[in-house]
Amino acid sequence: MKQGGIERRLAAILAADVAGYSRLMGSDEVGTLRALQAHRRELVDPTIARHRGRIVKTTGDGMLVEFASIVDAVGCAVSVQRGMLGRNEAVPQDRQIVFRIGINVGDVLIDGDDIFGDGVNVAARLEALCEPGGLCISRGANEQIRDKLSLAFADLGEQTVKNIARSIGVFGLGAQDIATLPQDAVPDAAEGDSSAPAVPEQQIRFCRSSDGVQIAFSSIGQGPPLVKTGNWMTHLEKDLESPIWRPLWRDLSRDHTLVRYDPRGMGLADWDPDEISFDAFVRDLEAVVDAAGLDRFDLLGISQGCAVSIAYAARHPERVNRLVLYGGFALGAEKRTRNAAEKEQAAAMLTLTRLGWGQRNPAFRQMFTSQFAPDATKEQADWFNELQSVSCSAENAVRYMEAVASVDVTGLLGKIDAPTLVMHAREDVRVPFENGRRMAAGIPGARFVALQSRNHLILEDEPAYPLFRDEILGFLGGSA
Repeated sequence: MKQGGIERRLAAILAADVAGYSRLMGSDEVGTLRALQAHRRELVDPTIARHRGRIVKTTGDGMLVEFASIVDAVGCAVSVQRGMLGRNEAVPQDRQIVFRIGINVGDVLIDGDDIFGDGVNVAARLEALCEPGGLCISRGANEQIRDKLSLAFADLGEQTVKNIARSIGVFGLGAQDIATLPQDAVPDAAEGDSSAPAVPEQQIRFCRSSDGVQIAFSSIGQGPPLVKTGNWMTHLEKDLESPIWRPLWRDLSRDHTLVRYDPRGMGLADWDPDEISFDAFVRDLEAVVDAAGLDRFDLLGISQGCAVSIAYAARHPERVNRLVLYGGFALGAEKRTRNAAEKEQAAAMLTLTRLGWGQRNPAFRQMFTSQFAPDATKEQADWFNELQSVSCSAENAVRYMEAVASVDVTGLLGKIDAPTLVMHAREDVRVPFENGRRMAAGIPGARFVALQSRNHLILEDEPAYPLFRDEILGFLGGSA
């Protein structure tokens, strides 16, 4: 229910902090910060994402997380505390980072991205009552999980806490209790996902663009057609095997016929076209949708594909039902470069690409991968490194970068008639956030969603992914 722009809903709230944080910071400020960041990046944030949580805010050592399910919230907390046992095993006791976690279920008020109310306050008080390495939950939360999880919380009685008018029933699971839990009693989000559909088998076909260049395209899934515009570094076969793209294609093909293609110079398309230009990219898209026999369809643009999607939607408004744009820009890097230093940096990147593309040079690969997915796991980074050599040649990579750098579709934004969803990562390293915001502002009636991420390519194991996926599916009318 909404009241004057503020929404009220039932939610499970998890509040966490680090026990003895001030002491740790006083002893070794830099070391403590680095250790906490590593725990979040490698354990805490991925575990929250697996359990479908949303990080509302972080404050120094503290964190507030919202879950739709109390089972997911408790499962997440137990998994984090169990994971920290292993991570602290070789760390001296006085340097260990140990979390306290409190969980409550109740009404909360939603104002933008923030949450308020007694439901939140109680969770924070439960966290303060918790022993280091343990978990405290409210009586209401305990009642809801009692027949769903094999966890025996101790009844700690009614507690009077600061700024809460009534006493609250508290149930606790100590650090030792969590450490000695049998493995089959640990709630595992993966168990609930075991029935998630695999990526359907794809059918790869070929067509020719207007200048005779051969383009490879495929379709997977069933339902209303959703066309994903081609962009840099794609490979129809390899993408379905990748830990970066596979989750998104799996989720989007549940309720749609997903049509993807490798544009000229990429993947399974012709690698030696005479022309690699922005206009040619638009013609490739025109050729694919005609060859696929599509009359009207939804269109998804990612990164450079956003500008191509905008140009197509402006030329063919009668064919595009809805438009989804992520991580894109209306103005290429060359057009938005403002000073000599930025121009030199762009030129240096072209030179590095020309010399280092596809080579077994870890420095070059790390530089490139860190722009697209700075928070990637080793598996994800290794796959993205490998994609460089299989998706296109060094020459085509440079030609593509040059073509994209000169893009300017700002004059077409106001001509978009289709309902449009624009999303962008707040801390995108590859394409700055401001580009997405400006693109959305220029499209009449476009909805803009900011994602809390540093990754240009949203990863399945980061907290932003569930929102990214659900926003797309909700906008297109699919099941989230």
